[in-house]
Order: sequence, then structure tokens, then C-alpha cells
Amino acid sequence: MPHAGVEIPTPFADGLVSEWLARRDADWWIDRLYGFAAELGATVVRTTISRTVIDVNRDPCGASLYPGQATTELCPTTTFDGEPLYDPGAAPDATAIARRRETYHAPYHAALAAEIKRLRAEHAALVVYDCHSIRSRIPRLFEGDLPNFNLGTYDGASCARALSVAVERVCDSTDYSRVTNGRFKGGYITRHYGRPEQGIHALQMELACRGYMREEPGPVEPDTWPPHYDPQDAASMRQVLVQILKACLAFAHGV
Repeated sequence: MPHAGVEIPTPFADGLVSEWLARRDADWWIDRLYGFAAELGATVVRTTISRTVIDVNRDPCGASLYPGQATTELCPTTTFDGEPLYDPGAAPDATAIARRRETYHAPYHAALAAEIKRLRAEHAALVVYDCHSIRSRIPRLFEGDLPNFNLGTYDGASCARALSVAVERVCDSTDYSRVTNGRFKGGYITRHYGRPEQGIHALQMELACRGYMREEPGPVEPDTWPPHYDPQDAASMRQVLVQILKACLAFAHGV
């Protein structure tokens, strides 16, 4: 869960246009939505740091995941909508980015890599399931309403086809919409750790927020975003996610 965090330590708040704006693009309530994961035996790796401080799902070298398309950087300077996050001249420089990378990005990936190594030593196969969510409408990033389920497998390179098919079947058995390798093909985590030939299968699931919370149409404002997490609003999608993770588990046991 690389984007569920909303913490912005005081030193990193200096120069921000608005702390609300800096938190707005978090993957809201993902930790609660997937609260059942540990009961299925999953290891949960997450950071509490806001992606505005540093995005642990970006290449540490700063290379773009989607060349030629709108996206955000390792240390974002704009929101998803293209609004500046910092006052003029206040964005982190190369030295500040390097310090954030050492303090937050490197430890996150050290923890994730250690868990992958541990589990791979115990099992013939494992699934790295990368949890995300995003507002359903962001014209700068995609046209119209984003499908409910956006499965990314780096165009099939990060996991076995049998795994993506198993997840697709669960999604397609519902009334929710689904696309595979559409606008979101998987971030740095999916691309970096997915090594199906070594028994490490990685996939990203980007959820449209309207599937699990009351996402109202129109401008996103501080008094309306994020909506409160309501277990009843999330119940239907949560049930599908349980089946998706069970499909991942069955795949891992079956290899």
C-alpha cells in the first residue's frame, strides 16, 4: 500500500500551497478497504508518509513510468489535476529529494524486498498485489469515468497470464467495469518486483473511488473530499476484493 499514507512531517510542509491539496491524491481508505487481507495470510507493507513527500511507487532515479503522458514525479510538484503543490521556488531541490529518498523510499523498498525474499524462500510462488485507488474523473489523466477495476500487469510482463485471467474472471463476474493494462499498467513496484520466471508475480489494482465510497460529481473541495469511509458503502466492493485475493492465493498455491 504505497499511497495510503497522509502524514506530512512539519519540515516537509514548508512551502506547500495547502496541506489539504498535498493530501488530496492519497489512495483514501485503502487500508480499511483491504482490512481483511491479513486474515487471508497476506503480508501488508505500507507507508504512512504522504506521496507528496515522496512517492515510493516511482522509480528512485526519477524516470517517468508513462513517457509522453501526464503523471507525477518521484517528489510530486503538482496534483493529478496539474495544480502546483508548492509556492514559487519552494519545490524540493535535488539535495532535498535525495534526502527524502534515503529517509523514506529506500527503507520502504528494503522492507518490501525482505518480505518477498522471505516468502519466496518458503513458497514456490508468491503474488505481490499492489493496492491503489483514484478519483473516478481526472481529465488530465484519462477521459471520462475510469473503470471500477483497473488491473495492471505491465502488459503481461509482471505476472503469469493465468494469474491475470483468474483476477479478470472475478471482476467480470460482477456488475463492476474492468480493464486490464489500460491507463494504468502498473507502477514501479509492479514493474520492478514482478519476475514471473522466478516465481514472483506482481500486479497492480487501481480502483475507481466511486466503487467503495460516495464520490460526488463536480469539483473536489476541502469540505467534500475525502468522503468518510462507510463500511456499508464499501461492502459490495470489499466482497469482490476478498474473492480477488483468494484467487491470487489459489494461484500461488497451484503453481
